[in-house]
Formats: sequence, structure tokens, C-alpha cells
Amino acid sequence: QVQLVESGGGLVQSGGSLRLSCAASRSWFRMNTVRWYRQPPGKQRELVASMSESGGTDYAASVKTRFTISRDSAKNTAYLQMNSLKPEDTGVYYCNSYLLWGQGTQVTVSS
Repeated sequence: QVQLVESGGGLVQSGGSLRLSCAASRSWFRMNTVRWYRQPPGKQRELVASMSESGGTDYAASVKTRFTISRDSAKNTAYLQMNSLKPEDTGVYYCNSYLLWGQGTQVTVSS
């Protein structure tokens, strides 16, 4: 069974950057869409970015121009590069693909 494991979260000041990673236990992302979600404190989970198996990308309006989703199929890893972070980007970030979910990684942006 394929597992997804996120890493790269942490505490960063407003305006800073983080890169989240989502490692699959075997070759997966080349043939499946990958999505990043986040759940802000006290709010519902929301879709942040997605990349289809063909490489097409889509972003939530709130992160467009600041976040970049990518993947390295050779490493079975997807990434979310987050720049110009804002306090409202704070939350637990989850990697998702098909029916698979990672455990989440906390991102906290201080003002």
C-alpha cells in the first residue's frame, strides 16, 4: 500500500519561505494527480494547489503567484514551494493523491 509522508513545515516570519515535501513510498505521482490542502485553525480544510499526472497545475486564488507545486518522479516526491508567506497561511498542510492522505505538517507564519 502506498503511503504519503509530508515534511518541511515549521515556524517562519511573515514574508519568509518554506518548501513542503510529500514522499510516496513507491512510484505514484507520475500517474496520479497530487494535491496540497491546508486546514487553518478552527476552519475547514481547503485546496491550495494541484498538479495533474500530465503536469498541469492549478492554485487557489489566495496563493497564486506565491506558491508553486512541483514533483520529482525519480524521487517519488511532490513539493509545495511557499514564498511571501502571510499569517493567514498558517495551518496544517496535507498532501493528497487519489484516496491517499499524508499525516500533515504544521506551518505557522508569525507577523
